[in-house]
Amino acid sequence: MAIERADFIEGMAKGMAVLESFDTERQRLNATLASQRAGITRAAARRHLLTLTHLGYLETDGSYFWLSPKVLRFSGSYLASARLPRAVQPMLNRLAAQTQQSFSAVVLDGDEVVIVAQSGVHGAPARMLAYGLHLGARLPAHATSTGRMLLAALSPAAFSAWCASRTLPRLTPLTSTRMVDFRRKVARARADDFCLSAEEHELGVQALAVPLRNMQGHTVAALNVVVSPQRVDEDSMRRDLLPLLIEAAREARGLL
Repeated sequence: MAIERADFIEGMAKGMAVLESFDTERQRLNATLASQRAGITRAAARRHLLTLTHLGYLETDGSYFWLSPKVLRFSGSYLASARLPRAVQPMLNRLAAQTQQSFSAVVLDGDEVVIVAQSGVHGAPARMLAYGLHLGARLPAHATSTGRMLLAALSPAAFSAWCASRTLPRLTPLTSTRMVDFRRKVARARADDFCLSAEEHELGVQALAVPLRNMQGHTVAALNVVVSPQRVDEDSMRRDLLPLLIEAAREARGLL
């Protein structure tokens, strides 16, 4: 959403940039690291870090800062009030109980996809948790079934703009890093209306995704299942799991 410059609060934007500088790769930051990651001066980063600590969103040892549990207020409020997670949660639980696999609902946010709802593991291998299957987890869009499915739902112009400004980091030997190959896979997902990703984000993990559309036909999220290729092969995913995902997405349409 574009706003008038007079309505833009620059200090708030810088504070949010500092807060977003913390991630799984950098859980602890000092003023120098925060300034580099947020794109602001070290002095400004220090003031924002101290202010966020004063407000309770960060903790510190005097030199380094890290997120406090208070930041979960934002995610908790979203999960409690947003329509999408509440609408799909019963469906995810039912699918997990039926198949003994792990299911998630995921949305696109820039370079990444974010898990906004998930089922319990329900007998799936414990190592599946290493894939990042927890609420709020952020995964690279280019290397995931949900990311490619959601990118396939963009208009041609929006998808071209997404591709023009990004590189495709290699996460495993099977990750698509050439843009021409990546575009081909997204086009395939658009044509098939489902996407299968095998060991591109993590070795030993494959996932199948379908779009979740609202009553107007707009894709608002992706529904996926994550399995181990040693337990479930690609043919079995297409035969046994894909029809369940398609039916679940059809049922969810009236709720979104």
